[in-house]
Amino acid sequence: MYIIFYGAEGSGKSTQAKLLAEKLKLPYLGSGDLVRDYAAKDKGMMGDICREALRLGHYVADSEMFVLWKVRLKEADVQNGFVIDGFPRNHTQALFLAEKLEKYGKTVNHVFYLEVSEAEAVKRLLLRGRTNPDGSLNDSEEKIKNRLKFYLEQEADVLKFYEEEGLLRRVSGEQTIDKIFADIQVIAQ
Repeated sequence: MYIIFYGAEGSGKSTQAKLLAEKLKLPYLGSGDLVRDYAAKDKGMMGDICREALRLGHYVADSEMFVLWKVRLKEADVQNGFVIDGFPRNHTQALFLAEKLEKYGKTVNHVFYLEVSEAEAVKRLLLRGRTNPDGSLNDSEEKIKNRLKFYLEQEADVLKFYEEEGLLRRVSGEQTIDKIFADIQVIAQ
């Protein structure tokens, strides 16, 4: 199975994606984890780009994300399925992912869209208090709101794309973790 979790930062998509990946015994692929991993380990240009994006609290540009994902999608552990979180974030990325999967003879089964209010997302992200590889705070209210604004500008096109493909599954992200997971499991069967 090839499953995507979509939603604003703070929607709970990482938590739910990890739970489903564990239940289905599939690799969990987190876009943020991928960026943080390159920032921590890569001493070249991609590492520099990822470190700078984290320092500024910005998303990594599409062209660089495509490089990171091209490498990741070729790795052996994802050839029989995955649960992906945080990618795609926009329509261009959705097209890229669809084309790459098609090239490898694979197709997405479900796109779980976790819906939360902006206020709830900000509250959750401030509580999380994620730090950068250098130990500095990654999330401030200003950085969070800037990323959410950017995300919301892209959201409608991504939702439309997956809805037209018949893949979009809407789930309320403002429930308990267990209730959200129960709703997802019913759909994923």
